[in-house]
Amino acid sequence: MSKDYPVPAGFLEREIEVKKSRFIARVAPVSSRDQVKAWLEQAHRDHPGARHICWAYQIGRPGAAAEAAMNDDGEPSGTAGKPILSVIQHKDMGDVLVLVIRYFGGTKLGAGGLVRAYAGATEAVLSAVERVIQQPLSRVAVTMTFADEQPLRHWCDQNGAEVEHVDYGSDVRADITIPVEQADGLCAFCNARGMHYSFES
Repeated sequence: MSKDYPVPAGFLEREIEVKKSRFIARVAPVSSRDQVKAWLEQAHRDHPGARHICWAYQIGRPGAAAEAAMNDDGEPSGTAGKPILSVIQHKDMGDVLVLVIRYFGGTKLGAGGLVRAYAGATEAVLSAVERVIQQPLSRVAVTMTFADEQPLRHWCDQNGAEVEHVDYGSDVRADITIPVEQADGLCAFCNARGMHYSFES
């Protein structure tokens, strides 16, 4: 699905150390609770000896998330999941999960120290991860002659459009996904060649 807001470009991991406790922060793009669960299960497999694996995520547009959640995983209430989510919310990024894996170093940090450590680990990974913005897309059905198919494919390659599916009958019908801002150009191309097109909702 296309999104016109920043999302993480991919998975990234960063680590900080506070009084010998290790805080390993992971960021990943997510669009469902199932994906959150899968990343959490992976973290538990990768770090079976960790004392805590705390996390927070928000799905949807920054500032108006459709869904958000957090978990302290045994840390004192409000000292882990909440600061992770707070940093996420200040980063103007949607569809994002941050997990912070803690290995206890033997020195208790206190509530304030935990908040700073979890926020700091989250800040470290979110500042480092690349962002991408996926532009809104349109779907267009184009009907044409066989001779028009290759010129259309060439135009799509040059303009960031993708030919999703082609049906061959008495004529050729192609389903195309195209960035919204390129749609007028496709219409002009089709009109110039006498090709029929319709936008799908």
